[in-house]
Amino acid sequence: MNETSGAPAPETKAAWRRFLPLAVLLAGLALFFGLGLNEYVTLDTLKENREALTAWVGANLVLALAVYVTVYTLATAFSLPTGALLTLTGGFLFGTWVGGLFTVIGATAGATLVFLAAKTALAGMLRAKAGSAVQKMEEGFRENAFSYLLVLRLVPLFPFFLVNLAPAFLGVPLRTYVTATFLGIIPGTFVYASVGNGLGAVFAAGDEPDLGIIFQAEVLGPILALAALSLVPAIYKKIKGRRGVPS
Repeated sequence: MNETSGAPAPETKAAWRRFLPLAVLLAGLALFFGLGLNEYVTLDTLKENREALTAWVGANLVLALAVYVTVYTLATAFSLPTGALLTLTGGFLFGTWVGGLFTVIGATAGATLVFLAAKTALAGMLRAKAGSAVQKMEEGFRENAFSYLLVLRLVPLFPFFLVNLAPAFLGVPLRTYVTATFLGIIPGTFVYASVGNGLGAVFAAGDEPDLGIIFQAEVLGPILALAALSLVPAIYKKIKGRRGVPS
């Protein structure tokens, strides 16, 4: 008898390996709240430690940037609700442009990890069980993936972590996902980084930063215009397709 008693089947091993990256990310999220770390990641913590942080960054700029990108990547990958605060912190510590740039890099890297983990673990299984309506939606989204994803990144209609996951199930190519994510989060990121850049004055005055600034007309208007512009290729394809269908 060649069978080994109690040995896991090859299919079981493959499934375990597929789900491992996603399980690690979910475990990181659970650990964050389980250890109560969410109680320390606050604006008050930044306010209380701002002098020590700015002094350390001034003496260790390259290391500080590396730590910041790593923390932002992990926070995004674990889907922690810390994006706004970390972006403010980046602007506060490194300035609007440097802080904004490294925030975009960290957020894109973290979002890509979520995308790859979800695609590895679940995408194939969900597509196999999906009905014709879901498959048709997948084909439509994939055909104009860059335009649609860019709109979802530009305009925060849905939570960031949800937009990280959905493209994995809809067959979006990795290059398209990364490019649209990187470009799409730039406007909002730099708005919050600029707010963070002014936190020193806000703290000194004893005030709170205005996180609703992104919804003000002079800020949201151009972002919506960019979102509308990014839909032009998708709309053009639909119009062209309809004209090409015989009546």
